[in-house]
Amino acid sequence: MNIPKLLFRLLLGRRLPTTSGTIEVPGVDRPVVVRRDGYGIPYVEAETENDAWYGLGFCQGQDRAFQLEGLVRVTRGTLSELIGARGLPIDRLSRRIGFLNSAERQLEALSPENRDRLDAFARGVNEGSRLGSKRVAHEFTLLRSKPTSYRAADALSLSKLQSFALASNWDVELARLRILKEDRPDALTALDPTYPEWHPVSVPPGAPVGSTLDRLAEDIESLLALTGQGGGSKNWALAPGRTATGRPLLANDAHLAPTLPPSWYLAHIRTPEWVVAGATFVGVPVFPVGHNDVAAWGITAGMVDNTDLFIEEMGPDGRSVREIDGFVPCEVRKEVIHVKGDADVVEEVVVTPRGPIVGPALDDEIGSVSLRATWLAPRPVEGLLKVHRSQSFEQFRRHFEKWPFLSLNMVYADTSGTMGSQLVGEAPRRRKGWGTIPLPGWDPNAGWETYPVPFDEMPYVENPAGGIVATANNRPTPEGEGPFLGIDWIDGYRAARIFEILESRQDWDVAGISALQMDQLSLPWREVRDSILETPTRDDDALEAIDLLDRWDGLVAADSPAATLFEFFVSRISLRVARAKAPRASAWVMGKGFAPLVPHTFLTVRRVAHLLRLLRDRPDGWVSEGWSVAVEDALAGAVRALREAYGKDQARWAWGRVRTLTLSHPFGERAALRRVFNLGPFPWGGDANTISQAAPASTDPTPSIDRGTPHAITDHLDPA
Repeated sequence: MNIPKLLFRLLLGRRLPTTSGTIEVPGVDRPVVVRRDGYGIPYVEAETENDAWYGLGFCQGQDRAFQLEGLVRVTRGTLSELIGARGLPIDRLSRRIGFLNSAERQLEALSPENRDRLDAFARGVNEGSRLGSKRVAHEFTLLRSKPTSYRAADALSLSKLQSFALASNWDVELARLRILKEDRPDALTALDPTYPEWHPVSVPPGAPVGSTLDRLAEDIESLLALTGQGGGSKNWALAPGRTATGRPLLANDAHLAPTLPPSWYLAHIRTPEWVVAGATFVGVPVFPVGHNDVAAWGITAGMVDNTDLFIEEMGPDGRSVREIDGFVPCEVRKEVIHVKGDADVVEEVVVTPRGPIVGPALDDEIGSVSLRATWLAPRPVEGLLKVHRSQSFEQFRRHFEKWPFLSLNMVYADTSGTMGSQLVGEAPRRRKGWGTIPLPGWDPNAGWETYPVPFDEMPYVENPAGGIVATANNRPTPEGEGPFLGIDWIDGYRAARIFEILESRQDWDVAGISALQMDQLSLPWREVRDSILETPTRDDDALEAIDLLDRWDGLVAADSPAATLFEFFVSRISLRVARAKAPRASAWVMGKGFAPLVPHTFLTVRRVAHLLRLLRDRPDGWVSEGWSVAVEDALAGAVRALREAYGKDQARWAWGRVRTLTLSHPFGERAALRRVFNLGPFPWGGDANTISQAAPASTDPTPSIDRGTPHAITDHLDPA
């Protein structure tokens, strides 16, 4: 029995949304009917389109009022109003990036139809939070606050926040710059985990890619010439010929942080003109994952490099930047941040010709850095706003000709038997460099062309000969094919495993592809197994490690002690390699982040392929003691660490016991409220490179899987 939850309920009572009877609301033209199934999923029936989106907003306002409150405050930069001065770092970064500012400008670029839709949804959210329950959610009572009014621009702001958080490499650019400054170019060249040549791409399915190292070297040369030397988701679709029913099948697992409430909101909407069912983003009236009466679709993060950073030289007045040979004035936007219990803070946001200065809001100050992103531009938006109306693959594709937000791999299947995939999201065309590190803003050749990569040049595939399309944040096309889209893709182990298994059968059914989503086989272990097991060793602890790994089936299962040993070994040897080449910047090599909104960079889940190649090839000049000794020490150290923390019994080293899954609510980070708001911990398997993705931190694989965007609200909760 959960005593804390019982006592909490007795003190504050249950506060559930009203789900029966009639609620009189001012925001609809005609009656809207909402039914709930046994899981609480709403089924909205409306006679007009705007009433349908109002109904969805009303249900989200009923069910997710506090979650929406947190998201809105992050994108508006108003956390400090709620939690005081400690919210300032996030507020400053949010104001500098300008999520809300750019969203308000983008509203003017929307079609009247889409603007009406966002307005209707926002009215629904407000009325749902106000009228949808007899009492406000517990979180508002604890914070002595009430819901903030939701606006149409907030839906666009949330899309921009997602685009920022899932941008493939703005933070990796900073990490590269840090490594370059701290440990010189040779460290960066040695340690950057560029996409391995043998890993698969998505178009054509399963093809290999070439080297990208020369591009990184070009950017390093460009930077040094001007400045000197200072200073994982998955989806796939199967053709009718590969399924038991003779109809296509589509599967999707969009990985976001395992939080309570989740980022997803399941719903079903029906109007006289269309019907859609699937998963919406909380706070945004779109169905990124779903189906209608003809088609089904799903998403993964596309990882296109749509965000660049530039080093800026500020003028003496702090309001101008260098352009070629002189300083030019910049737009300066005054942002007033209200701080609970303290004086207001006025933040002056300097907007350069490339974009806003964001550097001052970053930890470990690196100087003035501006940000340019496709998703900050006030462009028209269609894409996910129209996807529910798709009746063919071509129509589906064309909806995304206007989609300036986060890059997505969209996988598609329909009742005609057609299946395919399309990479969507604007990709900039760079005049110089490859977007791998921040370049000087005053270099006239370092910016972007006026127009992005044409949509028709973006990778797509329709009804491939093999009958399979699949993506897992991997590189979409081979080296040299199509436009340049970036280099910071996630290692291709998951994609390789998906193709390997899907190609093994011609009779796939729903049960089979559902089981495949939970596959936990480690391809990295298969790749490096012989190299590790054949390492000569005399250390008793290392011998114990080799014995355990020799008997391992390669499944990163919750009950596997060998999986835990492997994860500990990888963490230890990765850090050893990083320190060998970048002793001062090893934390950034291992994925340390730069801002409170994004505490880790993608480097944290992209070290394994780079490391395993070193372990296989064992090149000279890396570790002074030699590779065999380094491997032996890492194996022995992993065993000793496990023994010290969990005892001699290897059964107690099981991966699901050492690294658990907790569905974490913001208030659940407070010890007194943990058992009230959280679910878990649960034993859980998988890692960054299994189909069932559950990535541990590269520097410490032991913490529970309960961290996404930091819950700043919880750090400063004062129920009194």
